[in-house]
Amino acid sequence: MKKTEMAVEGKPKPVLWVATSQRLIAIDMSKLKINHYESTKFEVLPLPLFNMLNLAEKDFPFGMSCFVRDSKLYMVGGEKPKPGASPLLLPRKPRKAGHDKLFGDRGLSPYVYVLDLTGLDSTTDLDLRKHHTSMLAAKPIPIVEEIEGKIYVLSGTPWQAECLLPVPTFEVYDPSIEQWKPLPEPPFHEQRLPRSQIYKVIYHSVVGTTIYVLALSDRDYSDYYYSYNVNEGNWKLVGKSVDKLPVPYPFTPLCVGKFVPAYNDIFIYIQFDRVYAAMIPSNDKSSPTCSQHLDEVDGDLLNRDVPSIRGVVVDLGEHEMCIMQPGITDS
Repeated sequence: MKKTEMAVEGKPKPVLWVATSQRLIAIDMSKLKINHYESTKFEVLPLPLFNMLNLAEKDFPFGMSCFVRDSKLYMVGGEKPKPGASPLLLPRKPRKAGHDKLFGDRGLSPYVYVLDLTGLDSTTDLDLRKHHTSMLAAKPIPIVEEIEGKIYVLSGTPWQAECLLPVPTFEVYDPSIEQWKPLPEPPFHEQRLPRSQIYKVIYHSVVGTTIYVLALSDRDYSDYYYSYNVNEGNWKLVGKSVDKLPVPYPFTPLCVGKFVPAYNDIFIYIQFDRVYAAMIPSNDKSSPTCSQHLDEVDGDLLNRDVPSIRGVVVDLGEHEMCIMQPGITDS
């Protein structure tokens, strides 16, 4: 998600850009309303949209990930459904949609698409165009993170979990020279693994220059935590318990959050369907973390009648934070 401005009738208005697996939407933040949750009735109000691009209908890959740089939105990777696949299958049962084998690498996308966020207004079509560079290999549902000015992209778990991933499964993009470079293969993606040993990338987090990944093994159904430091350039198996990670619990892959911009020690994060605020001293990350459950947020404002998937936390400047916890409905 990214906050920008868009011209509406000649006047700038705040816009929140949200990229999902299937859509790219521009939300009018000035019209967002608080809708309180009641267990007996919860009205799902339509989002106030400036614009929306249905990626599946416009023949783009499903499950792309994104990053924003220099007022441009980049979307990378993903998987291309078969032509004519029902959009209703994609959120719930993407495997049944099948792959377009003629697209990319067996239906997996190595392509990068870009949208210039400057100069847009509420009537402008979202002109998402293919970038002149592509990744070295296709990446389904990728993890994308910017660290020290470079973009790191790691393959996620494809719909068809039994298919071998194109290599490299991990690479970095240097925007200053517009080049992609392969990085060491993570242990959970190495092609020499026996077919019975399949890992599914579940969650990840970034702390400083280190990427932490939680991968689930299909062989013993155990969680494995791995780390990759971009300066050291190698993968390490941290252990099978989150307690083995050398970071405060809110920074682990089990949580997702952001610091409040006006402070440097208050961290707002989501763990599953609960929202917390943590006091994390900026000068001493080894100190015990004090967390408080924000019941007035998730207990009153989140809809628990809709099956939820992992959400995101975005800082909107100063004291403003945005929490979006998407779900899947039948409508």
